[in-house]
Amino acid sequence: MSVANAMPMTSRAAGSRWLLLASLALNLFFIGVAVAMVIRAPAPPRWDPDVFVRVERLAAALPPADATLLRNTMAANHAAIAAAQDNYHAAREDIRTALREDPFKVEAMRAAMVKTRAARQNFDQVIQSVFADLAPQLSAEARHTLANWRSNAKLSHRP
Repeated sequence: MSVANAMPMTSRAAGSRWLLLASLALNLFFIGVAVAMVIRAPAPPRWDPDVFVRVERLAAALPPADATLLRNTMAANHAAIAAAQDNYHAAREDIRTALREDPFKVEAMRAAMVKTRAARQNFDQVIQSVFADLAPQLSAEARHTLANWRSNAKLSHRP
């Protein structure tokens, strides 16, 4: 066997080793990505259109006494808040219905939009009235939490 015949075997073996090493590295990378996807932190909670869900998240960020006040106030006004919220959601659905109509009627959509604006304004007035009546009863810390609260932020009171 000559030196010329031995060289191709050596270079093929070296190439195969590099290919094996690259394949192993790529497999480890994909396994690492899969493990990271499984153990990653859960996604932050999405904004929920239900005001009662959002208020409960807010109550969790308040000191216990203020959270109780908020929950009691919401319970006392539940019927009015739920009615205003339901009317607003129904009006929004009317816009979707108008968009789905074939043939499309622009006046029907405009009328649904006017109805939605009025329902949204009423909903805002009901909620804002509840919070305006509640605010004087809350501690300064709770009012500051309300002022800084965002539905997707993690706020908590400091004991």
